[in-house]
Amino acid sequence: MKLQTAERQKVKLRLNIASPSGFGKSYSALLIAYGICSNWENIAVLDTENGSASLYAHLGKFKTIRLDPPFTTDRYIQAIKICEQAGIDVIIIDSITHVWKGQGGLLEYQNSLGGRYQDWAKATPLYQKWLNTILQSQCHIITTNRKKQGYNMITDGSKTRVEKAGLDDEIRDGYEYEMTIALEIINDKHLAKASKDRTGLFTDKPEFIITTETGKKIIDWCNSGTPISDRAKNNMDLSEQLLTRIESRKSVSELIKLYQDYPQYQEPLLSHFTTKKLFLESKSIIQPQNFSKNGTSVNTTNHRSG
Repeated sequence: MKLQTAERQKVKLRLNIASPSGFGKSYSALLIAYGICSNWENIAVLDTENGSASLYAHLGKFKTIRLDPPFTTDRYIQAIKICEQAGIDVIIIDSITHVWKGQGGLLEYQNSLGGRYQDWAKATPLYQKWLNTILQSQCHIITTNRKKQGYNMITDGSKTRVEKAGLDDEIRDGYEYEMTIALEIINDKHLAKASKDRTGLFTDKPEFIITTETGKKIIDWCNSGTPISDRAKNNMDLSEQLLTRIESRKSVSELIKLYQDYPQYQEPLLSHFTTKKLFLESKSIIQPQNFSKNGTSVNTTNHRSG
């Protein structure tokens, strides 16, 4: 444990663009991506929208991976890994709505388990693993998600009425707070505003049209920090290795052993250890045992003599 002066380092972008269908999320994401890397061939789109990204092929020779149902978290993760291994600079996930409410997505999976609150003990670790893959990628990542009309139920005495309540994101609550920047395209004139902005580039600024210049401003901010030191890189490498090892644990006892072996990572990776523990417990990998008063295990299996 060491007290030191805070210093911002160079970062990889995590940006989300949200809007109703038809407001230009995909096109805007491509413009930002090109502003970031200035090379269409270093951009890849994970397309869940029936190949719609190819409608913008006239912009440049960007890469695509078409994702068809089922929209499981594992299929998204596999596509991200393919892009990373190919040396892609900017990954656009268009869109993340399908991993939440599409065919084979998390809502459908949780419903298939019974749709009970406790069934999220199995669905949430899948979401967390998917989210961690995005947050820990060495590529810049831009995601898009749809917004839909929200409603409130208003009770007035014995009467109940429904009122419109703005637009809701079609992704799990809190997703945008994991992002560096969250932009909303607010109308069919393609005007955008920031709903969350850690950079300060768009905070309290007028609504604007997204262009390649938007991406250039963002990448300048990302690169304005100090380079990551060799020691920090080594720590990041070990941290990534531990994340892989956490995911590979098959029992709670193995997970606890790993946790105890690396005390310096207990706090930074606590959420990952906790999520994996909940997942293992929900899978009932460790079978429950009954114990006698003196602490020894008791075999409760009934034996019948023949």
